Amino acid sequence: MQLEEVQFPDAAPIDGYGPGFFRVGGTLHEGAILVMPGSVRPWGGFEDSATLVAVAAELDVLFLGTGAEICHIPRALRDPVEDAGPGIEIMASPAACRSYNVLLAEGRRIAAALLPVG
Repeated sequence: MQLEEVQFPDAAPIDGYGPGFFRVGGTLHEGAILVMPGSVRPWGGFEDSATLVAVAAELDVLFLGTGAEICHIPRALRDPVEDAGPGIEIMASPAACRSYNVLLAEGRRIAAALLPVG
């Protein structure tokens, strides 16, 4: 079996995460973030649907990481984002990070809105 290194042209993968932080492309970001192939920005969490709606037209899929465990998201967040168009995949943040990286390597139109794991 031959292993090939995954390449991320013009984008940075999520390298790691821990209590209160994420590392994207080698840069540490504290708190909740929105990661897209060309940018990383703060995200206001479940009360901040506006940030996600603003980028919805650029996405096919939005991974929504709910922290260490999967949980239901408020309708006040889900409804406006779903109405804006992208598919939403809700999962624990570690799974959202892995899924984001897989589709990032495929060059897909994705984003991950992530709550820290602790």
